[in-house]
Amino acid sequence: MNGPSLVSTSPLRLGISSCLLGQEVRYDGGHKRDRFLTDVLGDYVMWVPVCPEVEIGLGTPRPTIRLERAEDGSARLVMPSSGEDLTDRMQDYADDRIRRLEKHDLAGYVLKKDSPSCGMERVKVRDPNGMPARNGVGTFAAELLRLAPDLPVEEEGRLNDAKLRENFITRIFAYQRWRDLEQAGPTRRRLMEFHAAHKYVLMSRNQAGMRRLGRLLGETGRADSVREVAVTYRTGFTEVMRRAPGRKGHTNVLRHLAGYVSDGLDPDDRSELTESIGQYHAGLVPLIVPVTLLRHYVRKFEIDTLQNQVYLWPHPHELMLLNHV
Repeated sequence: MNGPSLVSTSPLRLGISSCLLGQEVRYDGGHKRDRFLTDVLGDYVMWVPVCPEVEIGLGTPRPTIRLERAEDGSARLVMPSSGEDLTDRMQDYADDRIRRLEKHDLAGYVLKKDSPSCGMERVKVRDPNGMPARNGVGTFAAELLRLAPDLPVEEEGRLNDAKLRENFITRIFAYQRWRDLEQAGPTRRRLMEFHAAHKYVLMSRNQAGMRRLGRLLGETGRADSVREVAVTYRTGFTEVMRRAPGRKGHTNVLRHLAGYVSDGLDPDDRSELTESIGQYHAGLVPLIVPVTLLRHYVRKFEIDTLQNQVYLWPHPHELMLLNHV
């Protein structure tokens, strides 16, 4: 059974570089299908494919393009075979395309790594002597990050890291819940309920950030604009959620949650729970082991304060993401 935190009133849509779905839109006429995205995550999301290079009219197959460092320090998108500078053309397209994507109410975006148009980081940029340095951002990706700063965005390459993968999936489901809140209309009560449900998700990443967001809501007066507070909260929430939690952060949360159930446990069960948290902290078992025990006791003892905690049910358990962190 998945927790109530997964309930959503609308489908979860993600933007994606088309080649990652197996569409043959690469410069060489090929694709870069990602099996996790198509065969696993694809069961839980609706994909909105985008190929910036094809959509600006470059065709398939096509000459290669790359980023080159200009004299003013900017990265220009260039087609070496002809010398054509595609930067302005791509930026104008990106501004329009990203704004049109707003109608899809995206909960996240997956980009193709290393791409001069879609790469999110460490994209090769050649200096005037032709020497490459991995310090660039794809032209389309740069506009996406600028125009949608709160949207969860990742590269498919980084999703091979189990910790980054779990964090991204947690973020897109959290963002969808936030979108549902916005659609219903932000109120003080809804903001407080959202924060309460995500308390331990935030704590696992940054305790100070969690407290800061709590104070923001707690100090909001009736004269304050709820919508303005919601915008400020969303920005702060995004900042905290970008940080993938480590073993120390998870262990801290697990011990906090164990405090809610320990009084109801007999000595053997209490020892088992404590041991499982210690084994996780030592790297001997994955996170799913202590989390499963806590889920069981939360249900058994009907602990209302934890029934809706997103930390215990951050995403569908069929994805098995907690089995690998």
